Amino acid sequence: MDAILVLNAGSTSLKLSVVEPDETTLDVESLAETPPDLSGVAHRVVHGGSRFREPVQVDDEVMAELIRLTELAPLHMTPAVDALRQARAELPNLPHVAVFDTAFHATIPDVASTYALPRRAREDWGIRRYGFHGLSVQWASEQVPLDRLVVCHLGGGCSVTAVRKGQSVDTTMGLTPLEGVPMATRPGSVDPGALLHLLRHHLSLEELDRMLEHESGLLGLSESSSRAEELERSVEPTARLALEVFGYRVAGAVASMAVALEGLDALVFTAGVGEGSAQVRERVCERLRFLGVELDPTANRRGGAPGELGKAGSPVRIVIVHAREDIVAARAARSLLAS
Repeated sequence: MDAILVLNAGSTSLKLSVVEPDETTLDVESLAETPPDLSGVAHRVVHGGSRFREPVQVDDEVMAELIRLTELAPLHMTPAVDALRQARAELPNLPHVAVFDTAFHATIPDVASTYALPRRAREDWGIRRYGFHGLSVQWASEQVPLDRLVVCHLGGGCSVTAVRKGQSVDTTMGLTPLEGVPMATRPGSVDPGALLHLLRHHLSLEELDRMLEHESGLLGLSESSSRAEELERSVEPTARLALEVFGYRVAGAVASMAVALEGLDALVFTAGVGEGSAQVRERVCERLRFLGVELDPTANRRGGAPGELGKAGSPVRIVIVHAREDIVAARAARSLLAS
C-alpha cells in the first residue's frame, strides 16, 4: 500500500505530512504539494463522541455527525472539519479516514469515566469523560512500553494520562478538552459553581465560552502571553505565577494518575512545552520526588527527544518523547483501508 497523507489539525496549528509504508515522513505545506502515489488521507479528529471508537472512512453521514460534535470541542473540531471538507473537495478520488483522539481512551473504566451526575445526564445526554490527545499518548506508550506510565502531553492543549500495559485507564480531560490542567488559553478544571456565578452576574453564555476557550490558562494568569517560553523569559510576577500554577497543577495530576496505576514506572513529557521547556519539566518533577521522580538537572537542561532525564538509579524513568501523531494516524488509516 502506498503513502498516506495525514492532516493533523490541532488547537493552534494545522500540519500536513506524507507517511510512507516504512513510516518515514515528509512534511508538506499544502494539499497542492501532495505526491500522486497516495493510497488515502488520514485526518486526526479530536472528538469521536460515543459513536466513533475506531477509525472510520468518511462519507456524508460521518461528516454530518462530526459537524454535530463540533460544539463539544470547537477550538479543535472546527479546523479539523474545515480541513476535512477542503481535502475531500481537492482529493475526491482518495478515501478519507477519520482517526479519533478519543478512541485510545475507550478503555478507561467506569470508575474513572463517570461523573457523579444523575442518570439522565449520564445515560440520556451522554455526559461522561472521553479524554483526548489519544494519538499522542498511544505513540508515547509504544516508545516507553512499561506497565505503569503517566504521559504529560503539554502543548497548546494539555492533558495527563495514566497508561497501564498500553491501555488508558484515566486522563484529565473530560467531556470536552476544557477539563484538567491549565493550558495555553484554557483554564483546565474550574469549580462549576464559579462558572454558574459568572453566568448569573457577569457574563453571557457567549462571553463565558470565549473566556474559557481563548482568554484563560497561561494567558489569563500572566496577562501577557500563552507561550511558556515567553513567560520563562519574563520578569513579571504574573508570568512567574502562571508557570508556578501550571507546574503545580500538572504535578498534582501526575500524582492522581499514579493512584489510578497503583504506582509509577515512568513519567513521559511530550508535545511542544513538554519537549521544549526544561523549566516546566523541573517544576513538575521537583514536586513528585515523593513518588521516586528524581530528575537529572544536566540531562534536563540538555533536553532533546528521545531523551532520558532521570538520575542514575532513579526508581521512576523520566523520558522526553517526540510527539508523532501522524504516524499513529497513518497506521490506523492504512489498517482500515487494507481490511
